[in-house]
Amino acid sequence: MARSAKTGRSNGPTLRDVAGRAGVSAMTVTRALRDDPRVSPETRERVLAAVAELGYRPNAVARSLRLGRASGLVGLVVTNLANPFYSRLALGLDSVVGEHGLKTVIGNTGQDLDAERDLVADLVTRRVDGIIAVPAEADQRHLAAAAAQGVPVVCASRPPSGFEADHVLVDDFGGAKDATERLIAQGHRRIGFLGPPAAVYTSTERLRGYHAALADAGLPADDRHVRQGAQDTADAAHAAAELLALHDPPTALFCSNNRNTIGAVRAAGPDVALAGFDDFELADMLGRALTIVAYDSDELGRAAGRLLVDRIHQTPESTAAPRRTVLPTRPLHYGG
Repeated sequence: MARSAKTGRSNGPTLRDVAGRAGVSAMTVTRALRDDPRVSPETRERVLAAVAELGYRPNAVARSLRLGRASGLVGLVVTNLANPFYSRLALGLDSVVGEHGLKTVIGNTGQDLDAERDLVADLVTRRVDGIIAVPAEADQRHLAAAAAQGVPVVCASRPPSGFEADHVLVDDFGGAKDATERLIAQGHRRIGFLGPPAAVYTSTERLRGYHAALADAGLPADDRHVRQGAQDTADAAHAAAELLALHDPPTALFCSNNRNTIGAVRAAGPDVALAGFDDFELADMLGRALTIVAYDSDELGRAAGRLLVDRIHQTPESTAAPRRTVLPTRPLHYGG
């Protein structure tokens, strides 16, 4: 690791250090970090692995010289603009970055990893000042590459994977466990689970909380009562109908996001107890008992925005190790 001749303090790994670790030239490292098509996928993976192992971060001055004048734009990458959660996140983010003269550009990936890669690459090409991303999957090499090029990256709702970055999460495990425990306290012993695809971090964490509540109550976990994969209300309604058509159907459903809760409301009669994660408009007007795990989605955006602004402006706080913020949840009870 390079050291200052005057102070002896570590200056961090250099581009040449990364090249040496990956067994390539410094120029190849530069091209790999720019996603240059002349670099093979295998070589790019070696370079990104070396970047992650060494914790390489480009010099801020070099970044400004390379990127030129700042664009004044911040990219927000989300998975489903149809979900009101993301509009609240965007409003929270915009309220913070707007105070610093920055504007938010929003891109939707549709939970598609290839679309996310293309979108992130386009944002980097357009010289955004930073990126807030809700990653679609655990494969985040494109985000790691953007960060390695000196573009500040903050992950929201889902943590970084394969690289280090500031991130803001919700207490997914704790909120799901609490909601499931409330259904158990009502006397339910067969509780179904509805959630988005298993590759989604929040779905996995909320399923883990659901299982933990069952285990603590001495109840068996029945895989037949779990449905993961629904991304819209129609799919969720179909999944809920499947569960309720079983020979021994659940008497209650825990729905791990608002799209699944709305789908379950459409499919389940009033005799089926419902608990869901994420509040949504008109939840209090449904005329049925409903427990919701709520949190401040605007604050999720604001917290991510504050972390990003720190990195963009190179504040003293941003020189520390990547920071993790976890927002608390609270139960809401509607109807009955």
